[in-house]
This record gives sequence, structure tokens and C-alpha cells, in this order.
Amino acid sequence: MPAIVDKIAGALHLHKSHSKEKHEDTATGSASANVPTPAFDSNKVTVIFVLGGPGAGKGTQCANLVKDFGFCHLSAGDLLRAEQNREGSQYGEMIRNYIKEGQIVPMEVTVKLLENAMRGALEEKREGDGWADGKGRFLVDGFPRKMDQAIKFDEEVCLSAQVLFFTTTEEEMLKRLMERGKTSGREDDNEESIKKRFRVYKEQTMPVIEYYSKQHKVSTIDATASIDEVHEKAKTVVGKLFVGQVSGNVTI
Repeated sequence: MPAIVDKIAGALHLHKSHSKEKHEDTATGSASANVPTPAFDSNKVTVIFVLGGPGAGKGTQCANLVKDFGFCHLSAGDLLRAEQNREGSQYGEMIRNYIKEGQIVPMEVTVKLLENAMRGALEEKREGDGWADGKGRFLVDGFPRKMDQAIKFDEEVCLSAQVLFFTTTEEEMLKRLMERGKTSGREDDNEESIKKRFRVYKEQTMPVIEYYSKQHKVSTIDATASIDEVHEKAKTVVGKLFVGQVSGNVTI
């Protein structure tokens, strides 16, 4: 499997991280453990993960929060779908099959696509709150979906500030996805794929929520209500985060 991942990374032009490594300890002459430091400084770059089951409304609420706070919205799924459709992508079919089966694409690919997208946004030198002097704000939607993704991103890309966790029932999510499937054109918006996605979500993503809950970083938002009501809840949480009023897990 590692050899396959290396081939995928090479085909996607995913070069090794720009992360810095610790220098040797000149006082003792001993080498450090070469533990990478994140590519981006979390004191300048704010990363908020946006999680929730398929159909919980993550993308809709991210769009609202972009308008409110000037975030750059990065959807892991959208980046993967763009790569699978990119002309000449040798592994587009592999990504397509992972998504169709509701499975999670190899970690190295997704993490590097996100890092590259963040770097590109920062190089644009955007205007507005949160983007001056090398700073940036990112909503990372639908990621991390597994523990290894969470750990790799925090260690090698940027330490996350908060997790927005949108919750609702499977019945509600299924209803929303089936409705979306009428017009979305997405290969995974069908009942068989949706049920697979629910299963993968329970098995692999819920441990991520538990992991960040232990770090007191999770804001749980009931997404069953109307879009406007859920938006107000999310806006309140993010607003408080930026003024330092969120210091633990929140349920709203």
C-alpha cells in the first residue's frame, strides 16, 4: 500500500511537505528526532474543521460563514473531485472509485491537496479581516474523516483551532441527500452509496470528534433546524472564537 500511495502522490505532483525540521542540538552534538513542524503557523493561520454526517449541511453553513468572516472555504471532497476530473490525472479513476464506494482516499493525497490549496490562498494576499501580514482563515469542510488524517494535518500542515460539528438524524440526512441527488450530479448521491457513507462515518469519523473533544475544541451544533437558525448558531460560535470567548467544548 505505501508504494501505491507514493505513486499516487507523484502523479498528483504532491511533493514532500515544506515543513521545517528541528535543527541538531549543537550543545550536545546529537541529532534531533527530525520531527516536522507545521507548514503554517497557527498563530497566524486559523483553521476550523467542519464535520458532520453526509447531508448535515456543512457546505451550506460554510458558505454562510465565508460571507460573515471572510474565510477561505476548502472542501476536501471538492478538491478530490476536481483532481479526479483533471485532464491527465493518472489516478482520477482510483479517486472516483474510493468516493463511489464511500471509502476514504489515502491520507497523504488529501492532506497534500489541502496544504497546496492553503498555500495558494495565502499567496493571493487576500484583503479583509484575518488576511493581513501573512495571516489567513480557513474552513476545512469534511475533513479530517479519520484519526490519521487529523494527526498528520495538525502536525505537518497547521494546528487546528476548533471543530464545528453539525449533528442531525440519519433520517434527515438521507432525505436531504436524496433530494440533492436529483440535481447534484454526484456519483455518491444515491441510496446505496449514502448508506455506505453513513457506516464509514460512524466507524471512522466519530473517533475524530472524540479525539478533539478531549482537547476541548468541539462546538456541537444541532443542524436539524432551518438553515437560517443553524447559521445563527454557527455564527455565534465562530464570533466568540475570534474574540477568545470559546475555551472548551460547546453545545448549541
